[in-house]
Amino acid sequence: MIFFDEHQNTITLTTAASTYQMKVDEKGVLLHTYYGPRLRNGQDLSCRIRTEDRGFSPNPWEAGDDRTYSLDTLPQEYSSSGVGDFRVPSVEAACADGSHIVDLRYVRHTVQEGKYALEGLPAFYDEGVTAQTLTVELRDACTGLEVELLYGVLEEYDLITRAVRVRNAGKAPLDLERVASVCLDFPAQEHDLITLGGAYAREREPVRAALTQGVHTVGSVRGSSSHQQNPFLVLCDPETTEDAGRCWGVALVYSGSFLASAEYTQFHETRLTMGINPFHFRWKLQPGETFTAPEAAMIFSARGLGHMSRQFHRSIRLNLCRGPWKDQRRPILINNWEATLFDFDADKLCSIAKAASQVGVEMMVMDDGWFGQRSSDRTGLGDWNVNQVKLPGGLGPLARRIEEMGMKFGLWVEPEMVNEDSDLYRAHPDWAFQVPGRPVTRGRSQLVLDLTRSEVREYIKENLRSTLNSAPISYVKWDMNRSLTDVWSAALPAQRQGEVYHRYVLGVYEILEMLHKEFPQVLIEGCSGGGGRFDCGMLHYVPQIWCSDNTDAIERLRIQYGTSFCYPCSSVGAHVSAVPNGLTGRCVPIHTRGVVAAGGTFGYELDLNEITQEEMDEVREQIAHYKTCWDLVLRGDYYRLSNPFRQEAFNAWMHVAPDQSRALVGVVMGVGHANPIRPLLRLKGLDPDADYKVNGTVYGGDQLMYGGLALPILQEYQALQLDLQRV
Repeated sequence: MIFFDEHQNTITLTTAASTYQMKVDEKGVLLHTYYGPRLRNGQDLSCRIRTEDRGFSPNPWEAGDDRTYSLDTLPQEYSSSGVGDFRVPSVEAACADGSHIVDLRYVRHTVQEGKYALEGLPAFYDEGVTAQTLTVELRDACTGLEVELLYGVLEEYDLITRAVRVRNAGKAPLDLERVASVCLDFPAQEHDLITLGGAYAREREPVRAALTQGVHTVGSVRGSSSHQQNPFLVLCDPETTEDAGRCWGVALVYSGSFLASAEYTQFHETRLTMGINPFHFRWKLQPGETFTAPEAAMIFSARGLGHMSRQFHRSIRLNLCRGPWKDQRRPILINNWEATLFDFDADKLCSIAKAASQVGVEMMVMDDGWFGQRSSDRTGLGDWNVNQVKLPGGLGPLARRIEEMGMKFGLWVEPEMVNEDSDLYRAHPDWAFQVPGRPVTRGRSQLVLDLTRSEVREYIKENLRSTLNSAPISYVKWDMNRSLTDVWSAALPAQRQGEVYHRYVLGVYEILEMLHKEFPQVLIEGCSGGGGRFDCGMLHYVPQIWCSDNTDAIERLRIQYGTSFCYPCSSVGAHVSAVPNGLTGRCVPIHTRGVVAAGGTFGYELDLNEITQEEMDEVREQIAHYKTCWDLVLRGDYYRLSNPFRQEAFNAWMHVAPDQSRALVGVVMGVGHANPIRPLLRLKGLDPDADYKVNGTVYGGDQLMYGGLALPILQEYQALQLDLQRV
C-alpha cells in the first residue's frame, strides 16, 4: 500500500484502484508527481514534470544559475510561502522577527501499520479494513518550524486521508496564520469544479463550473461548516458523468469555518487546498508546542461521480461514524415541532404519541420548549431545568407514559446557546461571546456560549448528564440555531483571540465525545437549523444529521440529491411532515412524502390525530414497508438516476443490495404538463445476467438497465416505489 523507492526517492501510496505518488528532489523539496488510476509499482512519475525558464518565476538559492528550477512552477506536496511560489500557500506563519517566510524541506518519513488518530479531532479509523499510515516530516531550517504530514490509506475504499501537525521546534514563538489540511497540485489540463452551495432550507445544491485562470474559493466564516457552503468538493474532467470519467473528491473532517480553493494557474495547472479558514485565525506556538490541523479525506474514481459517492458512503458509514447505531436501523420517530411549536404539555405529547404508536412509530421526540421559561425562542436557553408547568414531575413521568405505549422517548437540546432572558445569562453574562463596550449581535434572539472556557464546557456536560440520567431517554437531537458573531473570549489574552473560532469547535467535539463515551446507547442526531453543520466532522460523533429544516418533499428531492454526493443515506434525517408545508406552502400527497423520506433514516413531523383515516392507513403501510427495506436504504449502494436540477419530467434514485439481490427505486413526478411525454427509466447497479421481479412482473437486469422501464403517466408530484427482487 505504501512503498518507498530509495533509488528514485519516491513514496507511492496505492489503494484498490488508485495510485498517489510524491518524490523528494535533489534540493529536498517534496514534489507531487501523480494521483490517478492505479499504476504498476516501481515507476517514477516525476518524468511528467518538466522544468524551464519562466519569466517572473524566481529561483531558490540552491539553484545557482539554473533559471529553470522554480517553486513557482513545480507541483508540490505541501507548498511553502514567501520563497518564490506565488500560488496559494499551504502554511503561513508570522515569525518572531516579523517575517512571514516558511521554506519547507524534507527531513524523513516513516510507515506504520494501521491508521493514525488525531488528538481532540474527528478522523477516520481502520476497523475492519486494511490500513497504513505514512508520516512525512518537513522542516524550515531558519525558524525550526516542523510540519508533519500524515497520510492514512484505507485500501478497500480507495480512501486516502491527510492531516497536518505543525510544531515549533525553534527558540522563538511563532504565530500560525494559515495551515491547510490538504494540498493537491495537478498538471496542465482542463478541470471542472463541483461544490455544494445553497442557503438555509436550500442546502447542498451542486454547482459545476469550468475552472478559469484565477483562484476559485468556497468556504465559511460563520464558525460552522454552514448552510451556504459545504466542506466537500470535486475536481473532475469536463467530460466526467455519473457513470464514467475521472474525478477527485475531497471532504474536510471539520465542523467550523473552512476554506477550500482551486487555483487555475498561468500554466493551466490546478492547485487545490482545503483547511481551516484563515479568517480571524492566528494560533500562537511557543517553542515546543504543536498544532494539529483537521483531517481531509480524498477519493479518486475513474468510474464517474456515482462510484466516488458510493465509496464515500461506505467509508463514512463504517469507518467514520462510531457506536452501536452507525450501521443499524434507527427507530422510526415522530417529532412534535411542526405539530405544536412551543405550545404543548405532557398530555398533548402523549396524544400525538398514542396515535403514532397505533401505526408502528417507535419513538416520540419532544422538541424545543420543555425547559426553563421556554415559551418562545426569546427566553430560557441555558436553563436546562424541566418546565414543571408543561411537564409536571419532570421528564421521568412523561418518558414512562411514552414507554407504556411501546415507544422510546427522545428530546431536543441546544447546549451551545444562551438567551439573555435566562438565569444562566443573568448569573454569567461573560460566558457568552461578546466584546466589552460593544453592543451584541443576536441570532434567533440568542447568544453563543464561549466553549473555549472549561467552566462553560463542564456546565454543559453536567447538565446533559443530569438530563439523560433523569429519565429513560433513548435519543437526543443536538441543535445549533445561529452563526457565530462577536467572537471574543473573556478568558483569553488579546494576542490569543485568533484561536477562539477553532477552540470553539474543539469544545463542541469534547462535549460530544463525552456523550459518546458515557451514553453510547443514546442515538444522537445532529442539527443546525436543519443542515447547517452537515459535515464529516459531526458524523464522527453523531450517526445522522437533520438534513434540512425544509421538509417539503419536492424541495427535499434537490437537498437529498446534493447531500448524496458525499454523505450516506444512513446519515440523512428525513421526515414526512404536514401539508401545506410550513416553508413552501405546497401540498404534496402523503404517499409521495413517504417515498422521499424513505431515502433517509425515516420518521414523521406532524400530528397524526389531524390526518384522515385514509392517510393513517397510508402511514401504517409506509412504516411496515420501511421496516422491510431499511437495510437497502442504510447499507445499500446508492445510485442517482436523474438530476432534479435539470430533469423536469421526474426525479428518480435507487438503493441496491451489495450482492445485487434486491433493490428499491423511488420515482417522483415533476411539474405536470398537458399531453405529457411518457417517461422511460433506466436503472443502474443490477446484475445484467439476472432476472428481477419488479412489483410482480419479471424483467431481465440487462433490460432494466439498458432498455429501460416505461413508467406510467402520473399526475404532478405523484410517486412510485419499485421493489426489485432477484429471481
